[in-house]
Amino acid sequence: MAGGKGGRPPKFTSPEQMQELIDAYFESCKGEPILDNDGMPLMDKWGNVILINQHPPTVTGLALALGFTSRQALLNYQAKRQFVDTILRAKARCEEYAESRLYDRDGANGAKFSLTYNFKWAQDAGKDGSESSDSGVVELPSVLPKPDTPDGGVIEDG
Repeated sequence: MAGGKGGRPPKFTSPEQMQELIDAYFESCKGEPILDNDGMPLMDKWGNVILINQHPPTVTGLALALGFTSRQALLNYQAKRQFVDTILRAKARCEEYAESRLYDRDGANGAKFSLTYNFKWAQDAGKDGSESSDSGVVELPSVLPKPDTPDGGVIEDG
């Protein structure tokens, strides 16, 4: 290894090269229409085109489409300065899809899981570790000393 850098060559030479594969991945997520004998797309009873091979965009799916062996390998590659924006933008597209699924009955639970563990969304936990209720009451920390009583003692709680 005299005179050269050791290690494996980089998977991508430019963000543009990576972006082409990212765009192809998201395009593949859309699926393709089933065509009739005349080459026209088949429709369901509501007039929607029937698609096959449609699948949700995921961070792991993105990693595999880019040729990485795991989701973590993609996250590690994100540390390279020239690719950080490209990868963050692609992950944001996956996050946006999961977020939109919160608004439909069938996808809400999976979306909550994905957002919590892939995108660090978290629910507030109460003092006992349980989920907090949205009662609208905010508990503020004590910032002033307790006032003295007229006889010089300190007023006690409760």
